[in-house]
Amino acid sequence: MTALNATPKHKILITGATGQVARPIAESLAADHEVWAIGRFGDAQAEEALRAQGIRTWHWDMSRDTLDGLPNDFTHVLHSAVQRGEDGDFDTVIETNTAATGRLMAHCRTARAFIYLSSGALYARKTLDHLYAETDAINGVASWLPAYPVVKIACEGVVRAFSAAFGLPSVIARLNVAYGGYGHGGMPVLLYRQMLAGKPIPVPLEGQHWASPIHTDDLVRQLPRLWEAASSPALVMNWGGDEPVGIQDCLEYIAALTGTPARFERSTVTRETCAFDNTRRRALLGDCTVHWKEGIRRTLEVHFPGAVRAAATA
Repeated sequence: MTALNATPKHKILITGATGQVARPIAESLAADHEVWAIGRFGDAQAEEALRAQGIRTWHWDMSRDTLDGLPNDFTHVLHSAVQRGEDGDFDTVIETNTAATGRLMAHCRTARAFIYLSSGALYARKTLDHLYAETDAINGVASWLPAYPVVKIACEGVVRAFSAAFGLPSVIARLNVAYGGYGHGGMPVLLYRQMLAGKPIPVPLEGQHWASPIHTDDLVRQLPRLWEAASSPALVMNWGGDEPVGIQDCLEYIAALTGTPARFERSTVTRETCAFDNTRRRALLGDCTVHWKEGIRRTLEVHFPGAVRAAATA
């Protein structure tokens, strides 16, 4: 297919474009392509900020709205919107997410590439330091947000089916911990806020969780190549950073940067993360450019100006 950064302009549809991952992607593409963002836009300021970047917006509540009236000639689609199911209503949240994904793929069945943003939360847990590959078993168990991985598994099934039925080149991208200067900043920022509040952070009874954090700069840079890798049947790919990082190690690094102590509390209920085997991603998209320590420092400087001590950056 034509490379995304080549002429002519492409017509790109993005859901969840006010979020941590999709917003910087949408804004980066808007300079050279026709970008549409669809969603509820409960935050009017966020919608206006997208429009200020030349992005067209269209209101869509994925829990009840059809896509009637939306153009259907998009060349590329990124579907990152999700209802996470915080209220524990499995049936409703599965219906909402799977139906919306199916409607979107049917509406955009002539696109050159469709990306569904999934999650590493769906992997069946092994040892804390296991590097999960795309071929590892999945089971949808997460104590911190039980419905979320189940939704992702269900939607991956929809993407596989519609990709095959329509011949729509697709990618199921299982995202790891995304972070950076946009949105809420990602898990490092959320945990640093707990550190500032003096709250202990729950960790496993033994050892620590690991992750493959990926900076939004790398997500933005790799996204066009990910569209180029789309296939039918759908390609499944882990999307995380190059280095496995221990969560406690990450927070101790933040403590060293800021002087804010990190307190840990051993618990049976923690926010589980996992580290990826990135062999497939590196073969398709290449290496990342932002080392996790550099990325954490830059993220803190954006969200907490003055928090990073000068001595820590020397």
